Amino acid sequence: MANSKYEYVKCFEVEDEVMYPNIIVVQIDGRDFGSFSEKHGFEKPNDDKALNLMNACAIKVLENFSDVIFAYGFTDEYSFVLKKETTFYQRRASKILSIIVSFFSSTYVTKWKEFFSQKELSVPPSFHSRVISCASMEVLQAYLLWRQTECHISNQYNTCLWKLVFSGKSEKEAKEILKGRQKQEQNELLFQQFGINYKDLPQIFRQGSCAIKIKVDDIVKYREDGTPVKRPRKKAIIVHSENVATKRFWNNYTCLTEELGSLAEGINKIKPEYLRSFQFESRLMLSTWIVVRVDGCHFHRFCDDNGFQKPNDEQALKLMNSCAVSLLEMFKDIIFAYGMSDEYSFVLKKDSLLYQSEIVSAVVSLFSSMYVMKWKEFFPVKEFKEPPYVDGRCVCYPSSEILRDYLAWRQVDCHINNQYNTCFWLLVKSGKSRTEAQSSLKGTQTREKNELLAKFGIDYNALPIIFRMGSSVFREPTGNDRVVVEHCNIIETSFWKEHPRILHEEESLLTILRPHSNKMLRLF
Repeated sequence: MANSKYEYVKCFEVEDEVMYPNIIVVQIDGRDFGSFSEKHGFEKPNDDKALNLMNACAIKVLENFSDVIFAYGFTDEYSFVLKKETTFYQRRASKILSIIVSFFSSTYVTKWKEFFSQKELSVPPSFHSRVISCASMEVLQAYLLWRQTECHISNQYNTCLWKLVFSGKSEKEAKEILKGRQKQEQNELLFQQFGINYKDLPQIFRQGSCAIKIKVDDIVKYREDGTPVKRPRKKAIIVHSENVATKRFWNNYTCLTEELGSLAEGINKIKPEYLRSFQFESRLMLSTWIVVRVDGCHFHRFCDDNGFQKPNDEQALKLMNSCAVSLLEMFKDIIFAYGMSDEYSFVLKKDSLLYQSEIVSAVVSLFSSMYVMKWKEFFPVKEFKEPPYVDGRCVCYPSSEILRDYLAWRQVDCHINNQYNTCFWLLVKSGKSRTEAQSSLKGTQTREKNELLAKFGIDYNALPIIFRMGSSVFREPTGNDRVVVEHCNIIETSFWKEHPRILHEEESLLTILRPHSNKMLRLF
């Protein structure tokens, strides 16, 4: 990010490092997945294709992130365990949870057709995520026991519920029949009324699934005599176990004991309320401007892999804008968004209570899903090699003045980066190496860059405005809910005078974005 006088706004970004030696667990679970399942006709009480899709996404997470060494999941939930001494993104909770949920979400959309070849994905899947900071191996063991117990309890109940419904009962009647019934009574109901032995049901339903890394030998080449040359590597697989929180299961997989440590022989019953106390909370301050910023991870590599035009790919920018429009349409609490390059900032209204600590994961997950779902609209002949993903952070700004400066910071950054990149790629395309281009531009100011562009016959101010000013997304000022995209100078007060509805319920726009200096405006 470029330097400017607005850099001070970064001081409002709160550090959320999970201190060592706490073990980091990222738990994701479906957001409104009951509705999602209904819309896509998932089988009740379990859809094995949907579960296998979740498992395939978990495998992909383990393959893509070497620090994730184990995962446990059931229904629409998965918990990812990072190795004990991980320094993944400096152990920052918001970074870790947003990256994993983003990658999982985009992978879910990417792999949909592998499991549901006859069904169109009609709405984007999205997930919440949170960090569980396990203070010891005993807490991790208790956590895994809790989640697997929850898998069993919910599956047994849902199996009974849907068998009763399929037999002719209404959901209300079925719930009334099951009210107060314990485990043994539910088993008897299944056997006596439907001839089902609960223990004969598929393991994936009863026990959930574990994604785990094992060591295998890969053939890397063959010698002249035809004998193979093998190298050891780690491979992620899915296994099922009745008791994932036992020492016996743990000791079957060396990566778990090496990267985390050993489990105890047995653990006392620990109430879920106690385990929830280890959830890493980052509550948002009330009556502040909440900004959620998403930023592409390894997007330089993603752009290269997919042949994006340099220094700007207009179709890629329009894809980002389309995703932002979808978020404003789905989240009414988002009142304004500003984007450029591979990032977007979403401003929530001041009195928003939307998901509180889980707002980052909800925004990141939905943005990632939309990006993959809309890809073909903008790149009809391109297939991306690896799922794109983003990270996210949530920052609270206490005053309208500071919010103003945050938005100014991002638009100034857009200008500075775009001007530099335009010069850089012109030099590279003219025959210079990247190192030579960087050296030529080192220490140059706006005027000098404009002079360089003029030598190539380019007037910077004549470049497409989407490149120079980024994109602003908001609802039309006419009173309807139609979301529009404009490319305008949001530093000037005149923009906010023309669009008073954006922050109409909060406070006067004239106090939110005051006039900036002429020197600042001349940048554009």
